[in-house]
Amino acid sequence: MNIFHVIILAIIEGLTEFLPVSSTGHMVVASSLLGIGTDEFVKLFEVVIQLGAILAVVVLYFKRFVRSVDFYVKLVIAVIPAVVLGLLLKKYIDKLLESPLVVAVAFVVGGVILLFVDDWFKRSVIKDEKNINHVTAFKIGVFQCLAMIPGVSRSAASIVGGMSQKLSRTAAAEFSFFLAVPTMFGATVKDLWDFKKKGLFDTPDFHQDIKFLIIGSVIAFIVALLAIKSFITFLERRGFKLFGWYRIFAGIAIIILYFTTTALHN
Repeated sequence: MNIFHVIILAIIEGLTEFLPVSSTGHMVVASSLLGIGTDEFVKLFEVVIQLGAILAVVVLYFKRFVRSVDFYVKLVIAVIPAVVLGLLLKKYIDKLLESPLVVAVAFVVGGVILLFVDDWFKRSVIKDEKNINHVTAFKIGVFQCLAMIPGVSRSAASIVGGMSQKLSRTAAAEFSFFLAVPTMFGATVKDLWDFKKKGLFDTPDFHQDIKFLIIGSVIAFIVALLAIKSFITFLERRGFKLFGWYRIFAGIAIIILYFTTTALHN
């Protein structure tokens, strides 16, 4: 892994983590195309820079995070399904993460759903997170579990889940951002612990490359700040159709590459 790889992957993480296009899917495909998809340090890098992207949510919505205790209760309730299923299915999830083809199919299916989601859920009545009750929070958390399939997109799954519970597009997107903090933080800590048990932190290469983790996290944080603000503005005006078409075309392109080249075969 070199500085070029660091910059590319960090930009992709910051740009896609909170958009309904699957950051994990993009990272899997990008690292495969760059020829570093099987590198253990790359996997660690992709986990660590998520913390930079998560920090962007806390900074942008700091007032929401200090508004009430009930805010955290909702997040805890919503994250329970992902914690339970994540622990039960981790081995299967890790296996799926190695397959760009799974990502491509999920891209296409998710894209088709996004083409119609604005028409399916027009009657929103919840405009703010404070009006979300605990049952609704749990249901959104169940939807988020679909993102355990690489390429589905945690953001897309939780936003669609929120809109199905009569949240407005903006309220659903913002709650998805908030839910990302405990979900991704927990997943990141778990992955880091697993890497520690493997002894990856004790290798000479890790101590030499720690600067890559710092640079990548800073880039992911800055890009995520810009992406979140731009996404909310775009969503209020245009909805999800553009993201749907992007996912469909990207998925088809990945499928074509998968069957015509060896670039995506780890």
